[in-house]
Amino acid sequence: MFYVYQLPVPRLTKNDRNFNDIVQRAAKLICTTPEFDELAQEVGLGSHQQGVTDEAERAKLRAELDGMVAHLYGLTEDEFSYILTTFPIVNATVKEAALEAYRTFVPMFANSELVSA
Repeated sequence: MFYVYQLPVPRLTKNDRNFNDIVQRAAKLICTTPEFDELAQEVGLGSHQQGVTDEAERAKLRAELDGMVAHLYGLTEDEFSYILTTFPIVNATVKEAALEAYRTFVPMFANSELVSA
């Protein structure tokens, strides 16, 4: 556990400026059935009816989350691009969408610092 605790893992709190954006996207992916209504209410989504079931929209949300998380880890575009190449069974369009989302969020994450353990 000593080594695990030393890993630079982002630990977001409600006070972090990107917290809500990430939570909302994740909640829309997770809260798609009535079993998740309590979670949906907890994060301000309302109910599972606000969850996203359309596959194209879900793919967009996943790409955005991938791009945001890459920024949270402080990855450069080249580093993120390389990491995406290490997933051989992931479709190239999925990888390109994640990379494009990364580029889109550059201004949003400007001057962000990695919050480590």
